[in-house]
Amino acid sequence: MTAIANSNPIVSVVVPCRNEQDHIESVVKSILAQEPPRGGFEIIVVDGMSDDGTRAILADLARRENRLRVIDNAGRITACGFNAAIRAARGRYIALLGAHATYAPEYLKTCVEVADATGADNVGGAMSCTGEAFLQKAIALAHHSPFSVGGARWHNVGYEGWADTVFGGFYERSVFERIGLFDETLVRNQDDELNLRLTRAGGKIWHSPRIRSWYHPRASLAALFRQYLQYGYWKVRVIQKHRRPASLRHLIPAVFVVLLALLLAVGLFYAPVLWLWFGMIGLYIASDIFAAALTARRNWKFFPLLTVVFPMYHFGYGIGFLAGLLDFCIFHREPSKIFTGLTRSSTPLERT
Repeated sequence: MTAIANSNPIVSVVVPCRNEQDHIESVVKSILAQEPPRGGFEIIVVDGMSDDGTRAILADLARRENRLRVIDNAGRITACGFNAAIRAARGRYIALLGAHATYAPEYLKTCVEVADATGADNVGGAMSCTGEAFLQKAIALAHHSPFSVGGARWHNVGYEGWADTVFGGFYERSVFERIGLFDETLVRNQDDELNLRLTRAGGKIWHSPRIRSWYHPRASLAALFRQYLQYGYWKVRVIQKHRRPASLRHLIPAVFVVLLALLLAVGLFYAPVLWLWFGMIGLYIASDIFAAALTARRNWKFFPLLTVVFPMYHFGYGIGFLAGLLDFCIFHREPSKIFTGLTRSSTPLERT
């Protein structure tokens, strides 16, 4: 039986997508099956002009379920889709949900409870990475290691307390009225940039392990490297906009890559410098092996692969950051297609 839509729901769930015919129906149905918070919820799927059958599936679902609305995202960029949906939303809270994640049945209800209890402007929680294939499982393990992400709090599923960002985001609608919408010039890192604006304006973000979701990470080393290449690249644009980084950990991968390159270049002409280069490489390899062993201590079959996965995070991010410095700060040129993801059908409509 189709539920009756509330004309003034407390929560507006926003789901951006593009070319998701294999997943979108199950995603929407899983959200519709959520235990509703008092006041109910609506779902707004913002479609980036899909051409694979996704739109027909969504149209059929919307005919049968009056809590679902579908709107277009002609810009095909996540920030544009979020903004279009926020403008159309009717709820007091805006919940940003991804099409490649699954959520606990009480996810929305718990978000409302945590937001009311803490008074936070944005709440989120325990996003656990899960994988199907062997490599994807290794990438999922690495995702929760402090070595891969520099100790970012939102990667720690057990952390509870104030944070600088969270997965997805469950915002008071008044946040967008106060600090503005997502920056549509950002292909990646648009949520980090919004949260940076929020905290600098005095807003609060709370991370709770009660708010549970599960995310499927990239399934190949190339895709993981490309993902963090883009994260590093667009982080430069965020820093350029705000004139300082949100955290020093955002600079470390790029500094490491630059030092390696400089020491190697100088060492080709002055051999003693090569010893410094070998020393840095050796220290990194030792750290990589130690982190892989610590991460795989409960399942050692992942250990060899983790030693390869961790560098994808660090070198992808560091090289992307340096490319961003060249494009945004030195040559002032337009981003190339490799950093926008617009050459691929389903991206960039993903969480950054």
